[in-house]
Amino acid sequence: MNLEELREYCLSLPHATEDMPFDEDILVFRICNRIFALTSLETRPLFVSLKCDPERAVELREQYPDKIIAGYHLNKKHWNTVSLEELPLTLIKEMIQHSYDQVLAKVPKKERESLKIH
Repeated sequence: MNLEELREYCLSLPHATEDMPFDEDILVFRICNRIFALTSLETRPLFVSLKCDPERAVELREQYPDKIIAGYHLNKKHWNTVSLEELPLTLIKEMIQHSYDQVLAKVPKKERESLKIH
């Protein structure tokens, strides 16, 4: 997955937005103003940091030790940093969707309902 494919997939998720709140290098994807993915525009190979259920995060790190690591500069229990150039596209999309779902689950019910997301 390249950068444009990452952007396209993340923004295809309902109500997802993008911005660059930290600097001109870090692209962030959000749902309800909460981050579910972030990537550096400059770093190669290309990586994305994604929220993950803690048990699943450990499983993924053990299964792909060179391609999925504990979240870089993030809470290592809840975030993984994932190589986008070395993993199957289906796995990457599943991890992005999982991150989106993890973040959306923490959005207050009233806010989710206002977006017609359940």
